[in-house]
Amino acid sequence: MKITVQSIHFTADRKLLDFIQKKADKLDTFYDQIISGEVYLKLENVEHEANKITEIKLLLPGNQIFAKEQCKTFEEATDLTIESLRKQIEKHKQKKTIADAAAKKAVLIMAEEGL
Repeated sequence: MKITVQSIHFTADRKLLDFIQKKADKLDTFYDQIISGEVYLKLENVEHEANKITEIKLLLPGNQIFAKEQCKTFEEATDLTIESLRKQIEKHKQKKTIADAAAKKAVLIMAEEGL
């Protein structure tokens, strides 16, 4: 899967970029039709330590999913974001399976009725 990473208000090091790519590649094991992904890393100017935000947007055939997390480290935020996306992918697959089954049933009914 092709991932583009944009770091806002700082420059991400190679180690962080490799970590993000490795985690994003694991999503391919859950759904192999992911077209591409966009990752946004942001540093917020706030008083508390959890000022690192990871946002990931995935493009699927006919759909788009998005997740955002804010944590103390980009690695932790990335882990949580990837887990959220994994759950969304599972829901997407279930809906697609149900829709495909309904379409097949409709075709069979039409064929039986001679339409």
